[in-house]
Amino acid sequence: MKKHSFKDWLIAVRPWSFPASAMPVIVTLAYLYWAYGVIEWANGLLALVGIVIFHASGNAWSDYFDFERGVDRVDTFGVKTLTSGQFMPLEIRNLAIGLMVPAVVIGLWLVMRTGLPLLWIGVCGAMCSLLYPCLKYRAFGDFVIFVAYAILPTLGITYITMGKFLPDVWLIIVPVGLITVAILHANNTRDIGTDVRAKISTLAIKLGVKTDIYLYMFEVLFPFLWIVICVLLGYFPWWSLLTIIGVMPAIANARTMLRLPKEGISAISNLDEKTAKLQLLFSLLFTVTFLI
Repeated sequence: MKKHSFKDWLIAVRPWSFPASAMPVIVTLAYLYWAYGVIEWANGLLALVGIVIFHASGNAWSDYFDFERGVDRVDTFGVKTLTSGQFMPLEIRNLAIGLMVPAVVIGLWLVMRTGLPLLWIGVCGAMCSLLYPCLKYRAFGDFVIFVAYAILPTLGITYITMGKFLPDVWLIIVPVGLITVAILHANNTRDIGTDVRAKISTLAIKLGVKTDIYLYMFEVLFPFLWIVICVLLGYFPWWSLLTIIGVMPAIANARTMLRLPKEGISAISNLDEKTAKLQLLFSLLFTVTFLI
């Protein structure tokens, strides 16, 4: 086996995608602080570390199965750690397992500090990660991502920092979760050709390109309307309107997706990365509005 630098290992877990898991946690912490004043910061920050490690493990696990299944090949877009021969499949599999161990340890430590309800959230998260490769081949990938990187982190953070579940946190699950799912949807729309070749089914394949475009536009634009509505109804502070600053890159991304029918998949070759950056910007702006 080849020797790999730390940078090689880091690229193998796709760090540009980490905002998808980290930002729901950060936004939730900021919202709870604004709404309730006192929270258990130590638990929240520890959970943030755990979920990012968990996400890295899930990325490696997904790449391993995609390669073994023949979904990822030399001509496939995205990270080419396996298709280029840079890493052996066994190395990526072991990386996934090695990262899962500390994530589970952190989760169990938080369960002991807070209570059993968190255990069930953790079990659901672990099942989402382990079963994701199989489920995404059957068009359930978008649903799993919304559950694993929007619903579960937000509910989990709420429980470990407040000691109970609070219904109002669903108000932040929707906008952050939609943009998170848009990252995957951009990826799957771009990969329709290679996924069809591999004989797997994704939501992007099921819907078709025209509907895919409209769905992506909804996922990146509706969150801004949601924020405005929640502000007008008094659920968020007026400062939350600052998130509208992020609507310009969202519109730019939507226009990029609209180029797909005429220009082909090359037009959206890195739209998933751009969407991850949008999610980071949106979530950071959203977070700041609760701390002003």
